[in-house]
Amino acid sequence: MRYIRGIILLLLLALPFGAEAAGPAVLVLKATAYTSSPRETDTTPRITATGARTRFGVIAVSRDLLSSDLPYGSKVKIEDLGNWYNGSGKGKYNAMLKNVVFVVEDTMNKRKHQQIDIWMPGKSLALRWGVRRVRLVVLKRGR
Repeated sequence: MRYIRGIILLLLLALPFGAEAAGPAVLVLKATAYTSSPRETDTTPRITATGARTRFGVIAVSRDLLSSDLPYGSKVKIEDLGNWYNGSGKGKYNAMLKNVVFVVEDTMNKRKHQQIDIWMPGKSLALRWGVRRVRLVVLKRGR
Protein backbone atom coordinates (compact mmCIF):
# COMPACT_ATOMS: atom_id res chain seq x y z
CA MET A 1 0.00 0.00 0.00
CA ARG A 2 2.81 2.42 0.88
CA TYR A 3 4.45 1.54 -2.46
CA ILE A 4 1.29 2.44 -4.42
CA ARG A 5 0.90 5.75 -2.54
CA GLY A 6 4.53 6.57 -3.36
CA ILE A 7 3.97 5.93 -7.07
CA ILE A 8 0.81 8.05 -7.09
CA LEU A 9 2.66 10.86 -5.31
CA LEU A 10 5.51 10.70 -7.85
CA LEU A 11 3.05 10.81 -10.74
CA LEU A 12 1.26 13.82 -9.26
CA LEU A 13 4.53 15.65 -8.71
CA ALA A 14 5.62 14.94 -12.29
CA LEU A 15 2.55 16.69 -13.72
CA PRO A 16 2.81 20.48 -14.04
CA PHE A 17 0.34 22.26 -11.78
CA GLY A 18 -2.86 23.08 -13.65
CA ALA A 19 -1.59 21.61 -16.91
CA GLU A 20 -3.82 19.77 -19.26
CA ALA A 21 -2.98 17.89 -22.42
CA ALA A 22 -3.10 20.17 -25.43
CA GLY A 23 -2.59 19.43 -29.09
CA PRO A 24 -1.03 21.74 -31.62
CA ALA A 25 -2.56 25.17 -32.12
CA VAL A 26 -4.92 25.38 -35.09
CA LEU A 27 -5.85 28.65 -36.79
CA VAL A 28 -8.32 29.28 -39.61
CA LEU A 29 -7.22 32.32 -41.59
CA LYS A 30 -7.50 34.23 -44.85
CA ALA A 31 -4.64 33.35 -47.20
CA THR A 32 -3.42 35.19 -50.27
CA ALA A 33 -0.30 34.60 -52.37
CA TYR A 34 2.63 36.77 -53.38
CA THR A 35 5.66 36.59 -55.65
CA SER A 36 9.09 38.22 -55.69
CA SER A 37 7.84 41.18 -57.65
CA PRO A 38 8.95 44.66 -56.49
CA ARG A 39 5.33 45.71 -57.01
CA GLU A 40 4.20 43.19 -54.38
CA THR A 41 7.13 43.53 -51.96
CA ASP A 42 9.80 46.16 -51.41
CA THR A 43 13.17 47.07 -52.92
CA THR A 44 14.60 43.63 -52.03
CA PRO A 45 11.92 41.34 -53.49
CA ARG A 46 13.88 38.09 -53.08
CA ILE A 47 14.84 38.70 -49.45
CA THR A 48 12.31 38.29 -46.62
CA ALA A 49 12.01 40.37 -43.45
CA THR A 50 14.23 37.84 -41.64
CA GLY A 51 16.89 37.93 -44.35
CA ALA A 52 15.96 34.52 -45.80
CA ARG A 53 15.65 34.00 -49.56
CA THR A 54 12.15 33.60 -50.93
CA ARG A 55 11.13 30.07 -51.89
CA PHE A 56 8.04 27.90 -51.83
CA GLY A 57 7.58 27.15 -48.14
CA VAL A 58 7.96 30.75 -46.97
CA ILE A 59 4.95 32.60 -45.62
CA ALA A 60 4.40 36.17 -44.57
CA VAL A 61 2.01 36.87 -41.72
CA SER A 62 0.06 39.93 -40.65
CA ARG A 63 1.69 41.84 -37.82
CA ASP A 64 -1.02 40.93 -35.30
CA LEU A 65 -0.22 37.23 -35.83
CA LEU A 66 3.53 37.88 -35.80
CA SER A 67 3.32 39.42 -32.34
CA SER A 68 1.07 36.69 -30.93
CA ASP A 69 0.46 33.31 -32.55
CA LEU A 70 3.08 33.08 -35.30
CA PRO A 71 6.43 34.74 -34.54
CA TYR A 72 9.31 34.50 -37.03
CA GLY A 73 10.56 30.95 -37.46
CA SER A 74 7.22 29.32 -36.65
CA LYS A 75 6.62 26.13 -38.64
CA VAL A 76 3.15 25.27 -39.87
CA LYS A 77 1.24 22.88 -42.10
CA ILE A 78 -1.44 24.41 -44.32
CA GLU A 79 -4.72 22.90 -45.50
CA ASP A 80 -6.86 24.53 -48.21
CA LEU A 81 -10.45 25.09 -47.06
CA GLY A 82 -11.62 26.67 -50.30
CA ASN A 83 -12.41 30.10 -51.68
CA TRP A 84 -12.54 32.77 -48.95
CA TYR A 85 -15.93 34.07 -50.04
CA ASN A 86 -17.96 30.92 -50.70
CA GLY A 87 -15.82 27.88 -49.84
CA SER A 88 -15.80 26.58 -53.40
CA GLY A 89 -12.85 24.47 -54.51
CA LYS A 90 -12.13 23.14 -51.03
CA GLY A 91 -8.97 21.02 -51.14
CA LYS A 92 -7.98 22.16 -54.65
CA TYR A 93 -4.43 23.01 -53.51
CA ASN A 94 -3.97 20.34 -50.83
CA ALA A 95 -1.75 18.18 -53.07
CA MET A 96 0.60 21.15 -53.51
CA LEU A 97 0.58 22.00 -49.78
CA LYS A 98 0.58 18.51 -48.30
CA ASN A 99 4.30 17.67 -48.00
CA VAL A 100 5.53 21.17 -47.21
CA VAL A 101 6.35 22.57 -43.79
CA PHE A 102 5.90 26.32 -44.16
CA VAL A 103 8.07 28.76 -42.18
CA VAL A 104 7.15 32.29 -41.10
CA GLU A 105 9.94 34.41 -42.61
CA ASP A 106 8.15 37.54 -43.79
CA THR A 107 5.71 40.23 -42.69
CA MET A 108 2.67 41.63 -44.47
CA ASN A 109 1.70 45.27 -44.84
CA LYS A 110 0.43 46.79 -41.59
CA ARG A 111 -3.08 47.21 -43.01
CA LYS A 112 -3.55 43.39 -43.07
CA HIS A 113 -4.97 41.51 -40.07
CA GLN A 114 -5.51 37.81 -39.30
CA GLN A 115 -4.02 36.84 -42.65
CA ILE A 116 -1.11 34.98 -44.22
CA ASP A 117 0.56 35.39 -47.60
CA ILE A 118 2.15 32.31 -49.21
CA TRP A 119 5.14 32.87 -51.49
CA MET A 120 4.54 31.45 -54.99
CA PRO A 121 7.12 30.94 -57.76
CA GLY A 122 5.02 32.65 -60.44
CA LYS A 123 2.39 35.33 -60.85
CA SER A 124 -0.09 33.07 -62.68
CA LEU A 125 -0.14 30.55 -59.82
CA ALA A 126 -0.52 33.35 -57.27
CA LEU A 127 -3.45 34.79 -59.20
CA ARG A 128 -5.11 31.36 -59.53
CA TRP A 129 -4.72 30.90 -55.74
CA GLY A 130 -6.67 34.12 -55.19
CA VAL A 131 -8.07 34.60 -51.69
CA ARG A 132 -8.62 31.37 -49.80
CA ARG A 133 -9.51 30.14 -46.34
CA VAL A 134 -6.83 27.88 -44.84
CA ARG A 135 -6.34 25.84 -41.71
CA LEU A 136 -2.88 26.23 -40.17
CA VAL A 137 -1.58 23.65 -37.75
CA VAL A 138 1.29 25.15 -35.77
CA LEU A 139 4.04 22.53 -35.52
CA LYS A 140 6.56 24.79 -33.79
CA ARG A 141 6.08 28.30 -32.48
CA GLY A 142 9.00 30.64 -33.19
CA ARG A 143 12.68 29.78 -33.57
